[in-house]
Order: sequence, then C-alpha cells, then structure tokens
Amino acid sequence: METLVNLESFVRSAQARSFSGAARRLGLTPAAVSRNVATLERNIGQRLFQRSTRRLTLTEGGERFLMDVERHLDGVQAALAGMTSHQGEPAGVLKVSVAPSFGVDYVLPLLPSFLERYPAIQPDWQFDNRQIDLVAEAFDAAVGGGFELAPGVVARALAPAHIVAVASPAFMLGRKRPTEPSQLADFEGIALRSTRTRRLRQWLMRDASGAQVPAQPREHVVVDDPAAASGAALLGLGVALVPLSSALPMLESGTLLRLLPEWYGDLGAISIYYASRTLLPAKTRAFVDHVAQGFEDQRLAQRLHALSAPAGGRGR
Repeated sequence: METLVNLESFVRSAQARSFSGAARRLGLTPAAVSRNVATLERNIGQRLFQRSTRRLTLTEGGERFLMDVERHLDGVQAALAGMTSHQGEPAGVLKVSVAPSFGVDYVLPLLPSFLERYPAIQPDWQFDNRQIDLVAEAFDAAVGGGFELAPGVVARALAPAHIVAVASPAFMLGRKRPTEPSQLADFEGIALRSTRTRRLRQWLMRDASGAQVPAQPREHVVVDDPAAASGAALLGLGVALVPLSSALPMLESGTLLRLLPEWYGDLGAISIYYASRTLLPAKTRAFVDHVAQGFEDQRLAQRLHALSAPAGGRGR
C-alpha cells in the first residue's frame, strides 16, 4: 500500500505546480518531495509529472490520479489534523497571515482571549501586505482584503473595506472643504503606492446613490502603507485616501477629520480566508469562529462602514 507521505507529496506538488511550493507546505526539502513523488511513480508504474526547469505539468495519467486522490487525501488529512491533544482541545501551530496595520489594530487584540480559551494552540503569525498563497505556503488562515480566491480557498466576510478621504484639522484650517471628490485635486495629497504593482493607487469614490467620481489629490508625499498614509495626514502633510480601518482610531479620537463624509471608495470586503475542506482542522475552525465572533461583538462591520463612520476633527 502506498504511503501517505508519498501521496501528499504528489498532491501538494500538483497544487503548487512545483516541488519547492509543496516543500514549504509540508515542511520538507524540495529534494525530499521530489524523491517521494519519484517513489510513488515507481510504485504505481506511471509517470505523473512532466518536469522542466521552470514548473511541473501533470501528465494525462497524473491528472486522472489527482482527481481520484485529492478529495480523499484532504479528508484524511483533515481528519488527522482534527484529532487533537490536551483532552480534546484544539492544538498545534496556527500559521496566519495578516495585513500589518489592520492585524495590529483589529486582529491581534483578539489573541489573548483566544489563547485563554485554547492554550494548546501556538500562534505563528506573519504581518505582511502582500497576498500570500494560502495553500502553497502552508498557512492555516489569512485576514485581509482584496485576495484573489485560488481554487480550494474560501472567504468569510468580516467587515467592508472602504476608502475615505482624511486630513488633519490643522491642514484644513483656512482652507475651503471640498464638496465633491474631483475637488480633491485642489489639495496637496499623500499618495499610496501598491505593494503588489508598485504603482500609485487610483481611486473612484461613490455616494449612497451609486454615482462614482475619480478622486485624486495632488501628489505631495508617497508611501506604501495605509498606516503611514494616515500618520502623514495626522502630521498635516496633506489629504490622504486611506482604508477606514486605518483612520478610524484617529477619527474617533478627533485627531483627524473626514472630508466628503457622504463619499467613499469600495474595495469589497475584509475577510478571513482558509482552505476549503470537508473537515477543517480544529485549530483553524476555532480561530475562524473566534475572529468572526470578535468582530461581531465589537460591531466592527458597522464601525468600518463609511456611511456610519465618525466625521472626526476638533474645535470645529
């Protein structure tokens, strides 16, 4: 009978289209994964991959074998992962990717109560603005917005991802407030560079009726992190178009004010992402449910909606 490690090496290599991608997920070396797949091919008497220097391609037989094995392997692995220690409590290393500023402000504060409830779980968190490959990089879950859903990954929405225009009260002192998004071009701005494309972000703002208007202050300062853009606005360096999640603490404290409170950019949803399996590992299910409940308890979906956010500002 074929060993489970050989089968899993084959399936994860097929999913990642590389031995190195499978190795990252399995905690093995690429050479070990390659040996496991070669052993499987020898044992079943059929080549499963066409190998090149750049990537792996499934043979026709490999595609048929993957269809037969993949679903059953995920079920077996999920069942094994679901077997917990510590008197039935979820346990093990929990590898999570979160956006830096959003993770620190909204997800990290949920960790103490999570660990109090599940002390046998060991968090291993990566704070990164890039979009990770949940499967190939062996993450249990990710929290953020704008992810492209790869096959086998599902998203559970937590809150809206809205963009708002903000500035400091000092910067706006003596300046006439804009009444519609195109007027932001009259102001010095703090531009946000995409960490993925390295291009400056271009925004469309919409109102409650659905009308959309381009919004772009004059480029004055360029940063590549939403928290930095909010911080630059706080320092009076100009108008920033930033995620509401980044600016909310400063709007609630009154140290930033919101321009065009009836307009916002809509980037979809902030979600928690995890692999779609018939049975999730107990540690992952516990984390997903805890984060979702934490957002509900704090009414973050409502607080992070642009049409209900505070206007901010002091002394107006």
